[in-house]
Amino acid sequence: MAEQQHGPVDDRALDEVVRFTSDLIRIDTTNHGDGACRERPAAEYVAEALAEAGLEPTLLERTEGRTNVVARIEGTDPSADALLVHGHLDVVPAEPADWTVHPFSGEVRDGVVWGRGAIDMKNMDAMVLATVRRWARDGVLPRRDIVLAFTADEEASAEDGSGFLADRHAALFEGCTEGISESGAFSFHTDTGLHLYPVAAGERGTAWLRLTAHGRAGHGSKVNRANAVTRLAAAVTRIGEHRWPVRLTPTVRAALRELAALHGITDADPGAPDFDVDALLARLGTAAALVEPTVRNSANPTMLDAGYKVNVIPGSAGAQVDGRVVPGGEDEFRATLDRLTGPDVSWETTHGEVALQAPVDSPAFAGMRAALEHFDPDAHVVPYCMSGGTDAKQFSRLGITGYGFSPLKLPQGFDYQALFHGVDERVPVDALHFGVRVLDHFLLRA
Repeated sequence: MAEQQHGPVDDRALDEVVRFTSDLIRIDTTNHGDGACRERPAAEYVAEALAEAGLEPTLLERTEGRTNVVARIEGTDPSADALLVHGHLDVVPAEPADWTVHPFSGEVRDGVVWGRGAIDMKNMDAMVLATVRRWARDGVLPRRDIVLAFTADEEASAEDGSGFLADRHAALFEGCTEGISESGAFSFHTDTGLHLYPVAAGERGTAWLRLTAHGRAGHGSKVNRANAVTRLAAAVTRIGEHRWPVRLTPTVRAALRELAALHGITDADPGAPDFDVDALLARLGTAAALVEPTVRNSANPTMLDAGYKVNVIPGSAGAQVDGRVVPGGEDEFRATLDRLTGPDVSWETTHGEVALQAPVDSPAFAGMRAALEHFDPDAHVVPYCMSGGTDAKQFSRLGITGYGFSPLKLPQGFDYQALFHGVDERVPVDALHFGVRVLDHFLLRA
């Protein structure tokens, strides 16, 4: 299709993206990680919106109430590979007493949509719905098939969501070679005046761990040199204080090169044997935050569980650790945990997922860069690696290369990353409008 045939995004799409975001926020899909979440009401809302656009959505469940929605839009070029566009429907918990506006109100106040999911990631779900409905009204089709997936359970194990879809319904994603989803293409304003759009081209792997310290139970008043709590505390301290060595992946090297160039730094070569990444990060100012979490493995103790009475030394004690692993760092991670835990503390992985990398010199990445620059000429698009993970991990089982691309143009001072799982999560209406325009532009030319 020639570009002029696409036409601009209409006012109805701009109105709908705000309404859909607000409506989806009002549907409470809180995922506490205990299996009690019910995404079905949100899934039915999404399915109805897709059906009104002439699509045939399929609702799929592994567990009752944990509903996923999948639909395919046929493109104009049957020989082209398909593109997956996916977003999750569940959200993390929110305590209303901590918020300025009720987290499940979906209130639009002063040009901003408030509520849990406004950033992570019912905004993207709404942008996708508004975009494909605009295509249906205008009779527009993308070049390649586009598979839409709205998933359950991303905020926990994904066993009821993308994992279930990849393992049990792979046929629905036939032909998909690339995918886009959350945590990329958002405005990042640096302290040096740069306006960046980091597009995710990688994710660290997930390694959630349970530690168990073993010792000798006894009376709290007695000498006990085999105290499980003491052994656990020592291991947790060693893990928390460990300084992991630098392990740079191709995505992170590309990010460092582009950020250095944008900051006018010419004497730092991320490919050099003696390259000092920490020295460069210190010179990048606030932009370092995009890269710093992903130059190493990490392991952060997050939970402790020990004892049942103050005067009883327990025979065992437990802790949980959030581990994240750079691509290729798996063997080092395991060996290091064995050493840090020591002989009296065992550990096991309670949830693990692979690390991901995506090429930054691909036509898809170039298309995302072009779409952002088309609507924001001041944009500096840079690749980055996510410190955490998304449903792209599960879809990678199907050979789908994942990118983080949910475009938002945000005002200076708007701390996008702090709002992920944070208090007063919200998104400007103007940012949603920008996102629909960029998403529409990219998907029709992908």
